[in-house]
Amino acid sequence: MHSRGSSNRLSGSGSGSFGSRVSSLLLTMLAAMATVYVAGRLWLDAENRSHLIEELDRRTGQGRAAVSVDDTLKIIDCREQQKKLSEVEMDLAEARKAGFVSKNLKTVEDNNDSKRKRILAVVGIITTFGRKKNRDAIRKAWMPTGAALKKLEEERGIVVRFVIGRSPNRGDSLDKAIDKENQQHEDFIILDGQVEANEEHPKKSKLFFTHAVENWEAEFYAKVNDDVYINIDALGATLSTHLDKPRAYIGCMKSGEVFSEPTHKWYEPEWWKFGDKKSYFRHASGEIYAISKALAQFISINRSILRTYAHDDVSAGSWFIGLDVKHIDESKFCCSKWSTGSICAAV
Repeated sequence: MHSRGSSNRLSGSGSGSFGSRVSSLLLTMLAAMATVYVAGRLWLDAENRSHLIEELDRRTGQGRAAVSVDDTLKIIDCREQQKKLSEVEMDLAEARKAGFVSKNLKTVEDNNDSKRKRILAVVGIITTFGRKKNRDAIRKAWMPTGAALKKLEEERGIVVRFVIGRSPNRGDSLDKAIDKENQQHEDFIILDGQVEANEEHPKKSKLFFTHAVENWEAEFYAKVNDDVYINIDALGATLSTHLDKPRAYIGCMKSGEVFSEPTHKWYEPEWWKFGDKKSYFRHASGEIYAISKALAQFISINRSILRTYAHDDVSAGSWFIGLDVKHIDESKFCCSKWSTGSICAAV
């Protein structure tokens, strides 16, 4: 009994061991077959990939031979421009997040309404502290206020603003008076980075053009003194006749003596730069003149290196020497006397 039971147990144990060996053998065979299959596929893939690379190199080589040196340079230039554009877009996005982008600056995302009225001109009336009576007289005479000012922009494409800097004592009563006046009329460009001073007027004009071209996309940008009265309809009509000139400098062109005596009203500290005859180059009178968009952009881009002289009109004229600029001597911009069809009159 005992030996028979032991024999049965041994027999059962042997059968289990044999079955286990068979299973292991089958698994080993299947694994080997899978390995061979995978290796074969990898070899075929590698062979196909090698063939594709050779074919691509062959075709690319043929294409490269067909591309001229000029085309290659153009392709490189396009890639560089695309890279720069991407960098600028990233910088603009960062600046917008940090709050450094002007609220008035129109972006593609904010301004898909391409059907809006085109701006013909941005007119900056250069003013200063203590000239509120002049500004009020202009508002009554020719510069619209309130809803009428907005209507002028929307219907006739003309933006008009007073232009002023800040007091040397930032935040004093002078600054507060201008802020209060602007809250009432909303018709100022306040140049926070510009200090109000007589000797700073040329720099203020330069900063006005920079600010205007960065905030409004117009065909022309005009500078006017705050003691000049304007026929705004005549101004718009005259500027429209020069839309075909991409680099126009329009005004009452003049020249004149350069005064080297420090006691003279029109003293020019840089008089020695104008030669032995001491005569100014041709430039537009500072009472009113207009420049096209391309010239305003030129000023904006090069503002840090553009030299200013004692007078803003001479300074503006100097910026365009050496450029391919159309100087337009427009008699209607001469403000010494008012006549039919005149644009301006000095008071």
